[in-house]
Amino acid sequence: MNEVLSLMTQSGSDIVRGVWVTVQLLVLSCALAFALAVPLAVARASESRWLSTPSRLFMSVFRGTPLLVQIFVMYYGLAQFAFVRASPLWLLFGGSFSCALCALTLNLSAYMAEDIRGGIAGVLAGEKEAALAFGMSRFMLTWFVVVPRAIGIVAPTLGNEIVLQLKSTALASTITVLDLTGVARRISVETYTTDALMLAGVVYVGITAILSTVLKRVEGILNRHLGNVRV
Repeated sequence: MNEVLSLMTQSGSDIVRGVWVTVQLLVLSCALAFALAVPLAVARASESRWLSTPSRLFMSVFRGTPLLVQIFVMYYGLAQFAFVRASPLWLLFGGSFSCALCALTLNLSAYMAEDIRGGIAGVLAGEKEAALAFGMSRFMLTWFVVVPRAIGIVAPTLGNEIVLQLKSTALASTITVLDLTGVARRISVETYTTDALMLAGVVYVGITAILSTVLKRVEGILNRHLGNVRV
């Protein structure tokens, strides 16, 4: 206990900054991934091969390769190409934080898109027929009925993906991002102890508990029309 208190006194500000970086990576990557996953899922569920094939290919690549490999390829691999360094893409891949954010976003969007696609397939035919009977167009049916219902159906799965994303943010430390894990590793090397890593583990557990509570609340709101779901 004394060691932990001493650690907080000496390195508390660094740990707080690391937590803030972790939260930024989590919130930004989840928001951007969700915004990308919805159209990807709609395209994947489309009967048009021109829409479904590129979406399927994207999802297969990012779900079929390890996230750590994706981070290394984007951070170390793309920097080797002069046309990347001379293009606006360098704004994404030139910095460690932006590169980690990009990799986390693309990876999570592939998983979320597959989840939402499953939700789209699970929307009852009767609900679609009722919407069409009210005079809705196919566009309105897709974006105002099918997609919202699909998100509600897979809300628990999407919540799990977000919790897993919190753990995935720790991989950002492999490309010099000083998130919670990166700060804890640096302190551990400097002090020759594992106190910082254990403290980081406790912080991750606390964030996960808060995140799970919030996600459960959101799930209840999305499915408030179901009588057995608590809001």
